Amino acid sequence: MTDKMLPTSPTKGGSPDPWHGLRSLTRARIGLGRSGNAQRSTDVLAFQAAHAQARDAVHAPLDIDTMQAQLKDEPYLIVHSRAPDRPTYLRRPDLGRRLDAESLSGLKKGNWDAVFVAADGLSSVATTEGAVALYHAMKERLKDWSIAPLVIAKEGRVAIGDEIAAAMGASIVVMMIGERPGLSVANSMGAYLTYAPRVGCPDSARNCLSNIHPHGLNTAVAADKLAWLMREARQRKLTGVDLKDDAPGSTLLEQAPPALDKDTRA
Repeated sequence: MTDKMLPTSPTKGGSPDPWHGLRSLTRARIGLGRSGNAQRSTDVLAFQAAHAQARDAVHAPLDIDTMQAQLKDEPYLIVHSRAPDRPTYLRRPDLGRRLDAESLSGLKKGNWDAVFVAADGLSSVATTEGAVALYHAMKERLKDWSIAPLVIAKEGRVAIGDEIAAAMGASIVVMMIGERPGLSVANSMGAYLTYAPRVGCPDSARNCLSNIHPHGLNTAVAADKLAWLMREARQRKLTGVDLKDDAPGSTLLEQAPPALDKDTRA
């Protein structure tokens, strides 16, 4: 990699900064400067802000009002796990994998090809920002499928989708869930695909698309890959380790990621 490929930027003293071009390609903290024996205040403050965003993503409740506004007049359902509140949910992952009795009794069985479930997981911010957009993109790509109304699951883990799908009679469930935030991305969402879901379904029976966020896998690319996987799953009647992601490459993957502002990068 040469300087012609990666532009440099003059430092305050006038010397070129060889890290400038590399910083535009990653959200990782590389080539940080220093002031004497300490890091620069701007870098320390940026780290503290990223840490605060990650904590907020974990502890904040799912923004149901925002998701309702995104859905407009579309039908949807709201269910709740057996975890009564956020602190309990974080301490007891097992409670987040099952529906509470009231939610389970309110689900009606149908004849659905697939049901999409949006759960907060460990980043409610990611789900609030990305789940409805991905749901809409999938409905556009699967117009010949019978898609159940979106189910919004509060205090939910991945496995809660199995019970939801089984109760609703859906052949496939797609769990759209906030991923554990890091110090570079706090709004990353994952999509877990399971064929013939049931309570107690092992993780080896699922396919996962991760890092769905503006600086990672964007909604259009994620929807293309997920639609291919879903069609393969329905045809082959399986998901998980036996279903390999051999989806054709998307030209959208060749697009450069958004440029990172050196003063606001996480």
